[in-house]
Amino acid sequence: MERIHNLKAEFFKALAHPTRVRIIELLRHGERCVCELMEELELEQPNISQHLAVLRKQDIVEATKDGLRVIYRIKDPRIITLLDLAGEIIAREIAETMALMQGVKQSIGNLE
Repeated sequence: MERIHNLKAEFFKALAHPTRVRIIELLRHGERCVCELMEELELEQPNISQHLAVLRKQDIVEATKDGLRVIYRIKDPRIITLLDLAGEIIAREIAETMALMQGVKQSIGNLE
């Protein structure tokens, strides 16, 4: 069981960087080469390649050669569902925080 927990932790660690999340968000719309990712992310090739290596190690993305270019795509589309769920959870947390803040503002207004 410990091994499973470690594997899950490593998987989520691969997603724990904003650049890697951005790469996945771009790849959700279709495959891209590093040159396209460089342009869209405004990052240098070595930086993007390092992030792609982390994602490949966890089998989140896969690559194929097309001449001199390497084309990346999402390996399992369920990763998109996972990121969408994370977005929904974050949106709910933000809504709850905003409602709490509104309640505090109203309480302060009632004291005046």
